Amino acid sequence: MAKFGVIGAGSWGTALAVLLHSNGHEVDLWSRNSEVIYNLINERANRKYLPKVVIPEGIKIEADLNKTVRAKDGLLIGVPSHAVRSVINQFGEIDEETIIISLAKGIENDTLLRVSQILNEKFNADKIAVLSGPSHAEEVSRGVPTLVVCASSNLSTSEWVQKTFMSSEFRVYVHNDVIGVEVGGALKNVVAVAAGIIDGVGAGDNTKAALITRALAEITRLGTKLGADSLTFAGLSGMGDLIVTCMSKYSRNRHLGEEIGKGKTLEQVLSEMVMVAEGVKTTRSAYELAAQHEVEVPIITEAHNVLFQDKDPKQAVYDLMTRAAKSEDWG
Repeated sequence: MAKFGVIGAGSWGTALAVLLHSNGHEVDLWSRNSEVIYNLINERANRKYLPKVVIPEGIKIEADLNKTVRAKDGLLIGVPSHAVRSVINQFGEIDEETIIISLAKGIENDTLLRVSQILNEKFNADKIAVLSGPSHAEEVSRGVPTLVVCASSNLSTSEWVQKTFMSSEFRVYVHNDVIGVEVGGALKNVVAVAAGIIDGVGAGDNTKAALITRALAEITRLGTKLGADSLTFAGLSGMGDLIVTCMSKYSRNRHLGEEIGKGKTLEQVLSEMVMVAEGVKTTRSAYELAAQHEVEVPIITEAHNVLFQDKDPKQAVYDLMTRAAKSEDWG
């Protein structure tokens, strides 16, 4: 039995808390939201983020961050990527051997850092792992068979995560390409926004399939420029996560894009959403990263233009379709 602290009681943090508890581990689940804390303690339900899941009595609900991180074998960082820095800076003392597991899929604005890079400013890189892949919390919480990948610069760290998380319903592969796994997990949210826009303007399956395929080429180009292995993007954190996030009814990023494609403004859609769509902030970071490294990313660029420059979604689709003729370049 291992001792875990889950930082962030959103849908994904809650689902993994339940999973780890069912695997026989001791779990503390932390939230800063008083309403969520009340429901978790008194109703054993997360009505705001994962309403149909019963929270086992054995999971301790915690409002004290320092108690949550103290004397743990593993800490799951389940807050949105833009909140990671502020939350970990509030941590009290943690054990040197504690494994830090990032669940966030985003790239920090301004610094353009991946989440593991933010964590590495405070913690030992050998103790940091990244969990990614096609894994909607709604399905994991129902025991739907799910496969993910855990990446770390230290094989023993990723293997420990694999061992503690694995079940008959949740399969974990290990990987050493932290950059590739994080870039794939973050940029697929940007593409999911674009896929939602495709849905919103009324384009069809042909269009979405082409979008996913060509977006994967963009992710691969940018990721390899940042130091990733191109083959990583053919795996669970690349192609796998891209497919599910662009197609699923559970995808908040796809939903956001669809509403914008139907004519709503970004501000309108964000005001109506309960959960965070990581793709919005990451679109800005991805656009700036690509410019910084001189990588051509037309789909990411048009998503950026629609979100932040008020470009008409139909015009963005038209401009993508009428770009200069090219060979199919995957490099």
